[in-house]
Amino acid sequence: MEPSPFELGLYTFVENTPDPYTGLLQDPAQRMKDLLETAELADQVGLDVFAVGEHHREEYLASAPTVILAAIATRTRRIRLSSAVTVLSSDDPVRVFQQFATLDLLSGGRAEIMAGRGSFIESFPLFGYDLDDYNELFEEKLGLLLQIRAQERVTWSGKHRPAIQGQPIYPRPVQNPLPVWVAVGGTPTSVVRAARLGLPMALAIIGGLPERFAPLLELYRQTARQLDLPPQPLSINAHGFIADDPKEALELSYATSSPVMNRIGRERGWPPQSRAQYEAGTNLRGALFVGHPEQIIEKILYQHQIFGHQRFLLQLSVGTVPHAKMMRAIELFGTEVAPVVRREIAKRAAPSLTAS
Repeated sequence: MEPSPFELGLYTFVENTPDPYTGLLQDPAQRMKDLLETAELADQVGLDVFAVGEHHREEYLASAPTVILAAIATRTRRIRLSSAVTVLSSDDPVRVFQQFATLDLLSGGRAEIMAGRGSFIESFPLFGYDLDDYNELFEEKLGLLLQIRAQERVTWSGKHRPAIQGQPIYPRPVQNPLPVWVAVGGTPTSVVRAARLGLPMALAIIGGLPERFAPLLELYRQTARQLDLPPQPLSINAHGFIADDPKEALELSYATSSPVMNRIGRERGWPPQSRAQYEAGTNLRGALFVGHPEQIIEKILYQHQIFGHQRFLLQLSVGTVPHAKMMRAIELFGTEVAPVVRREIAKRAAPSLTAS
């Protein structure tokens, strides 16, 4: 399957938070059914990627992303299936590879691993890891994952996992190599690591002025050039919502996301987010992709001028969004936003052809 010259997709943590209007929680089994419908629709309307994150908190149902992605694989045909992210620091790289290799077989070669250190810390005590080893764990486990990807029979030793003495690791995936992305949140050290390893990188931008992240992407490219490594794809991952009516998109996205972000903010000592701050984030230079399709198109193309990235992933459900509204947002993203964005970016990539 040939990749699109510019890929667009969705990511989710399968949130199950109280409905902002009724205060009620959805039945978890029904929430999963709704999720499968959204993934199936994303495939049908031509989106390129559907990614499921990993969280170990009460308000999320995605503690086992590969299980969810395997279910999605059976109901989709072409869309790529990724984690967003696999919290590799608190997982076992052998099991991660086996799970995603199995997903790759089930999906006919559509699996991807997006590895990261995670935005929450619950998985560390849950699986018996020390937060003081936060950076060291990721570095060591990513190295092992890449070795397993490259070699069927592995000999390896490290500090945080028992050694492997020439043992083969199965199954092997359809794709060789199985794609591994590194997700970063804005730390230069993480950016340099991804570039040094020759891995594609996903940068999450969920607040502030996105343009201030441009030096990080330049650092990535500069590091790769210095090491004479071939260019790798870059992704921008963001929050947002799409509706036919821009006012509806703003009202619904603020009502659903604000309680979630403010709850996280209280945990981390951040000040509460005001309505004015949220609205400011939805303007052209802000981080939030909220509005009708034309506004979303304009913003994706604006950021592409800044970053020159090859993929854009949108999280439509920071909090609980009514299912019918979610389905309409996905339909708009796939049928109205994606074709225009792909066409315009293809023109940018071939200026000599469009000038004649």
